Amino acid sequence: MSDEAASTPDADVTDPETDGGERPQTHTIRLELVDKPGELLSALRPIAENGGNLLSIFHERGNLTPRGHIPVEVDVECPPDRFEVIVQALRDEGVNVIQAGAERYGEQLTILLVGDIVDTDLSDTLRRIESSTDATLADLSLSAPEGRGSASSARLRLATRTGRTDEVFDHVRAIADEKELNVIEPLVEVAE
Repeated sequence: MSDEAASTPDADVTDPETDGGERPQTHTIRLELVDKPGELLSALRPIAENGGNLLSIFHERGNLTPRGHIPVEVDVECPPDRFEVIVQALRDEGVNVIQAGAERYGEQLTILLVGDIVDTDLSDTLRRIESSTDATLADLSLSAPEGRGSASSARLRLATRTGRTDEVFDHVRAIADEKELNVIEPLVEVAE
C-alpha cells in the first residue's frame, strides 16, 4: 500500500476489530469440557474476546460424553466473519470443539408439559428434545409444588429453525407420549 493510500481517510481498509457491516447471525457451538472449576469460564472467554454475543448456554453436569466429559452447547451471535475466529480461539485455548456451525433459529416455540416430569427424568427429556430436533432450549420453568412423585409442569421455550416448528412439536409430543406426559398446544413466536 502506498503512503498516499495509507494517509487517505477514504481508503478501503477494513478494521479487524469491526464486523465490516455484516449482520450478526446465531451460531451453535458444541463443546466437551473437563469437570473441573474454571473450565466453563475458559470456554466463554474466547467468545467474548473475539466479538461474540452470548445468547444461551446449555450445560448439563449430570450427562457425560463417552469420554467422561461434560457436554456444553453455547449459542452465540456474531457476524459471519468472526465465527471462525471464535472457533479457532476456542481450540487455541485448549477447548474441545465437537461441532461448530451456523444455526439459524428464527422462531420460538413455547410448550407446556404436565405430569410427573421430575420422576420421568427431566434431564433426559431435554437432552432428547435438543439432540433429535432442530431446536435449542432457550428457557425452562419448572413447577413441582408437591415434590417428586406428583404432578408437575414445565414451560419450555425452544428456539427453532424457521419452518421447523411442526416437526419439533411432533418430536416433543412423541417423547411426552412415551413418558405419559400431557402436552399443551404450543405458542409460536417469530424471533427478533
